[in-house]
Amino acid sequence: MESASGEPRLDAPPARKRDAGLGAFGARRILGMRVDATSYTRAALAILEMADHGGGTTCVASVHMVMEAYDDASFQRIVNAADLVTSDGMPLVWALRARGLREAQRVYGPDLVPAVCAAAVDWGMPVGFYGGSPEVVDALVRHLVAWFPGLRVALAMSPPFRPLSPEEDEQVVEAIRESGARILFVGLGCPKQERWMAAHRDRLDCALVGVGAAFDFLAGAKLQAPRLLQRAGLEWLFRLACEPRRLWGRYARNVPRFALLELAEALRERLHGGSSGPGDGPSS
Repeated sequence: MESASGEPRLDAPPARKRDAGLGAFGARRILGMRVDATSYTRAALAILEMADHGGGTTCVASVHMVMEAYDDASFQRIVNAADLVTSDGMPLVWALRARGLREAQRVYGPDLVPAVCAAAVDWGMPVGFYGGSPEVVDALVRHLVAWFPGLRVALAMSPPFRPLSPEEDEQVVEAIRESGARILFVGLGCPKQERWMAAHRDRLDCALVGVGAAFDFLAGAKLQAPRLLQRAGLEWLFRLACEPRRLWGRYARNVPRFALLELAEALRERLHGGSSGPGDGPSS
């Protein structure tokens, strides 16, 4: 059922079966990686329906993710096989619109988490959180419960910052299953969280949502860029100023390459009179 604005309603579970590609207006490949044109309402509904129908994976895509996928074909296949790939950064929104998907909107991880949590309260769905430091996860849960009375947090787990043994990994899987969480937000950072979700998709029946640094932002552990910079596509510059030592290498390697490669791809498409295909996966 849709609202007067044409967006799906989130106030109650629909009586229809979930369709592949739900939540997207369409999809295009950006440097080979599929990105779906969607909105917060449509993305939140898609995640809730994944949770209601056996699980699924959502990737919140940035320029960093596109370049990781460009450099690693195996990682590109993981993202392209996800149930939903949202455009976390404005450069990806602009790229989708340039490819004919005018409805594309930014679906930013730190805003998607509250949108899903608000809807989860209405749907009566428990949520869980996996990733981040213990202090960050504790603060994140406190804030979200305060913002959304009635939110059921079934799991809040901070894994060690090292590879888990097979035994430890099995314990994590059992803890998630036993918690009853229907939506699991995964905050391990790109590309680790996407690989983790792909490796665990068939072992878990909840919706898995990789949200990167959203845990830190929502917990108040890191500053978010002002909205004006976000809308201008300059959030990366703000984050670089805040964490130059950690982020300098990533941005120096990815931002210029993305700009040049995307410009070349756009020119090539214009010359050939076509656009990048929809990509692989459920939203193709």
